[in-house]
Amino acid sequence: MKKIKNKEKLTCFKFCADNNVNCQQSECRQWINFSNSKNCSIIAASQGRRTLQEIGDIFGLTRMRVCQIEKSALKKIQKTIRKSLE
Repeated sequence: MKKIKNKEKLTCFKFCADNNVNCQQSECRQWINFSNSKNCSIIAASQGRRTLQEIGDIFGLTRMRVCQIEKSALKKIQKTIRKSLE
């Protein structure tokens, strides 16, 4: 059995990743009900590129809704960049 490091010195997602355990802190802002990624959206994001369908499965959304959110986010980013260049 692996020795578990001192939890107080690590962030929640770092602790879960380093010790290969699922996060049990459902009140955490990064918590998702997806055990393949240790129940952590940060760990899920660090596992590489995902399709819209895979993202939807993680967050309980349709592929189309994920696409809509992506488009909206990209528009906001572009608007912010344009403003900063003026």
